[in-house]
Amino acid sequence: MARSSRQPDEGEWTAILSRDGAAGFLYGVATTGIYCRPDCPSRRPSRVNVTIHADAAEAQAAGLRPCRRCRPDQQRPGAAHAEAVARACRRIEAAETAPTLAELAAEAALSPFHFQRVFKRLTGVSPKAYAAAERARRLRAALTEPGSSVTEAIYAAGFSSSGRFYEASPGALGMTPTAFRGGGEGTITFAVGECSLGSVLAAESERGICAILLGDDPETLVRSLQDQFPKAKLQAGDEGFEAVMAAVVGLVDDPAVGLELPLDIRGTAFQQRVWQALRAVPPGRTASYAEIAAAIGLPKAVRAVAAACAANRIGIAIPCHRVVRTDGALSGYRWGVDRKRALILKERGAARASHGSNLPAFPNG
Repeated sequence: MARSSRQPDEGEWTAILSRDGAAGFLYGVATTGIYCRPDCPSRRPSRVNVTIHADAAEAQAAGLRPCRRCRPDQQRPGAAHAEAVARACRRIEAAETAPTLAELAAEAALSPFHFQRVFKRLTGVSPKAYAAAERARRLRAALTEPGSSVTEAIYAAGFSSSGRFYEASPGALGMTPTAFRGGGEGTITFAVGECSLGSVLAAESERGICAILLGDDPETLVRSLQDQFPKAKLQAGDEGFEAVMAAVVGLVDDPAVGLELPLDIRGTAFQQRVWQALRAVPPGRTASYAEIAAAIGLPKAVRAVAAACAANRIGIAIPCHRVVRTDGALSGYRWGVDRKRALILKERGAARASHGSNLPAFPNG
């Protein structure tokens, strides 16, 4: 069957039925000769009459004409901003020296003030913070290159001087460069306790909570912590760590209360953007992977968003459990789908008790 006449698979048909605006395709209707966006407000056609098309050119080549309601042949309002931000991200990632806000704004044909607001709304961080995260990623990559010195890594990452590097290295690495090169050397304090979802491990570095792991076997959780910080010095928490452990257990039992403790978040620039978007999803609500991808300005990066969720080691505090499939169904969770379901139900129960019938609607929520 030619691509221009391909019928929708289950995921695409679900996206059409749910009017998923983040779905990256168009659909045609044989009986009307019209093609639409998946979120078109028009009455839904019969599935047997529907064909899937990658873009407007493909749909028109198949003899279809654009719908007058959803205007699938025209760029959406705001799409130009999303494309401009995506271009700016690629420019930052490719540049040896981070471009200035004025340069990025000029390329987007916006004022610096407006561009900064648009960039932060779509990515969750400012252009300066995005550039810092990208430079940190380069630094981590350079430090793992065999045979390279710390000084070479500093300049390879784009730092103009060693002084500027040592000002930024605690935030960029979460530890000294020598410790990072050694595989996370340093001291991490941890403890394992019991909660309503089984065993929970909490670990804290000098900068903050660096891991919250869930499971059934305490020994397995400790081994997982060792694997993630292979050369760190792990030490069991003393009485002073009891308050940290109590806060983490309280978070598991009531995720809606949040965690007041500082977090030591380590990840790529993309992962940090995803994790920040996750933290913006309110307790009691869910968002699809596609919605998170759209929120960071990269609507086609659904699989990469899922991978970033899977890489999250600070469970619940970075709420990857609030992300579901486009059809609202639960998908994989690092600590088990049953725990994901239990966390969502806990949050929904707390939200209903707090807001009652005035609880606002939320996609897939």
